[in-house]
Amino acid sequence: MGTLLPTSQEVSEIDYQEGTSSSEQLDAGALFVLKSRGSWLHCGYHLTTSIVAPSLLSLPYALSLMGWFPGVLCLILAALVTFYSYNLLSLVLEHHAQLGRRQLRFRVMAEDILGPAWGRYFVGPIQFGVCYGSVISCILLGGQSLKFIYLLSTPKGSIQLYGFVSIFGILMLVLAQIPSFHSLRHISLVSLVLALAYSACTTAGSVHIGNSKNAPPKDYSIDGIMQNRVLGAFSAISIIATTYGNGIIPEIQATVAPPVEGKMFKGLLVCYAVIIMTFFSVAISGYWAFGNQTEEVILMNFVVDEKPSLPTWVLLMTNVFALLQVAAVSVVYLQPTNDVFERKFSDAKSDQFSIRNVVPRLVFRSLSVIIATAVAAMFPFFGDINAVIGAFGFIPLDFILPVIFYNVTFKPSKKGLMFWGNTAIAIICSAVGVLGAISSIRQIILDANTYSLFANV
Repeated sequence: MGTLLPTSQEVSEIDYQEGTSSSEQLDAGALFVLKSRGSWLHCGYHLTTSIVAPSLLSLPYALSLMGWFPGVLCLILAALVTFYSYNLLSLVLEHHAQLGRRQLRFRVMAEDILGPAWGRYFVGPIQFGVCYGSVISCILLGGQSLKFIYLLSTPKGSIQLYGFVSIFGILMLVLAQIPSFHSLRHISLVSLVLALAYSACTTAGSVHIGNSKNAPPKDYSIDGIMQNRVLGAFSAISIIATTYGNGIIPEIQATVAPPVEGKMFKGLLVCYAVIIMTFFSVAISGYWAFGNQTEEVILMNFVVDEKPSLPTWVLLMTNVFALLQVAAVSVVYLQPTNDVFERKFSDAKSDQFSIRNVVPRLVFRSLSVIIATAVAAMFPFFGDINAVIGAFGFIPLDFILPVIFYNVTFKPSKKGLMFWGNTAIAIICSAVGVLGAISSIRQIILDANTYSLFANV
């Protein structure tokens, strides 16, 4: 499946079709990781895996911080804004491809449109932080899922969380060696099915508990003084923005075979069809069933005083689905890191699977997973930190920069709705991002006294 280095004739053909320069053709990251051989359907699979992740299980908690009307409205607005901004980003990428320079990375996109400093010192570091932070969070979540499964079978088990995180890290060591983004297309398809499966199980579980004779009281009031309620609402917005976040749209579009026109839009339609079926069902059913008693992850509400409120096999199946899908999400978010390693340490003139390229690939990909696993095991409260990363990372990459890129590239009339609509989105999302970051940092400060290395949470 496309494992050989292109011949000089094939490189010339790629140059004609994709508008890449000679120096970029010799970029091992572009040749080996970001292979442009996929279809719009593959694009839809990758988009779904990168967005529809187990983080959606925190959406009921986000609604509990805001209430019914603001919470559901925020879910809808986030869906509309991200679908719109991702389409704008795709249109900008298609435009530059038509002009003879196909941009394969978010960083390169920023360099071409806003200037080299923006790509090197702003977009590049933010994207790396977001993607690597997502990998750490997924490894931690995978370890927590393994521990939950273990406790279902052994309620008094003594194995610590860091042991399960390490086990999941071993799985990621294997998956990290998958050579290219395009090679993940079948894994991304399975991930899509798994997301639908555990979302359906979670929704059914919430509805069942909410209708049972032992249903918790349904109280939808928001607790706390006004200041805490406002800051809680901005924390909820950060959670929702992070859940809808992607951060790797250009890299996903880079996997599409030329011509690229219209393919990303079809892929987004696939992705958002899944989003509507999963995000809204889990968020609404979970908040309806548990109200302001909703936990940070809705599955925690399914166990009360160490006793499951659902049949054990349902909880086991749901967690296995989430565990398998989070592995797929992790390997997708490893791709920008893999791209950096291939670009820096591989030789584009050698075969992709030559000893010259296999050894550094194995070493550096393994090292990145080992470091991420160690961080996840040492800091199991990384979720709080990741909320800050989401506020500082996903909101700029997915809500603000796409509309700026569009305005700078296409220069819509300043008298038209397009220009001012995009400008309003950028300004409002910037303000929300800052307030969300402040709220997330405040939460870290409040929770700091509960933090400890290798905590068994």
